[in-house]
Amino acid sequence: MTINLTPNIPDPDGFYDELLAAHEGLSKAESDALNARLILVLANHVGDRAVLREALAAAK
Repeated sequence: MTINLTPNIPDPDGFYDELLAAHEGLSKAESDALNARLILVLANHVGDRAVLREALAAAK
């Protein structure tokens, strides 16, 4: 499996709104912690180390 970098989220604007809403009212530190937890939850869902390695490289 390789990482999918093509748009793949139905209603991406709706998801972005939900993401912003999740951060509403949080301090910078709380927002950073939420992002870190979200990354770990999604990385666990993916589970494939090779794909995660590709994602890290793509994000750099």
